[in-house]
Amino acid sequence: MSYALKTTRPLVNVLRMTDSEKLPGMGFIYGSMDNAKEEIAANLGNEEGAYKEIWKIIDDKREFQLHRHLQAAAYYLNPRFQYLDSFSTHREIKIGLMVCMEKLIPNEEDKL
Repeated sequence: MSYALKTTRPLVNVLRMTDSEKLPGMGFIYGSMDNAKEEIAANLGNEEGAYKEIWKIIDDKREFQLHRHLQAAAYYLNPRFQYLDSFSTHREIKIGLMVCMEKLIPNEEDKL
């Protein structure tokens, strides 16, 4: 029972946040999923063997359903995440931002 609570509570918190009327979920879900994974690891004593399988399930689902360029751009532009020490600047996030910018500003001369 303890294991189930330690591993699902962070994910339920993300789900509740995305269903909230207080915050728009788009700008928060990418970073919140990363935070939930870290919380799961901490809840399980940061022992990779204890959380590795759960992280894989999360990553598989995230890759299929949540990992989109717009999600990455929303994360990158969200000030709540941008000023944290844990802010991620992985290449995939920057690519997501650039792809969205290309769609918003398709003309080269407008980019200057």
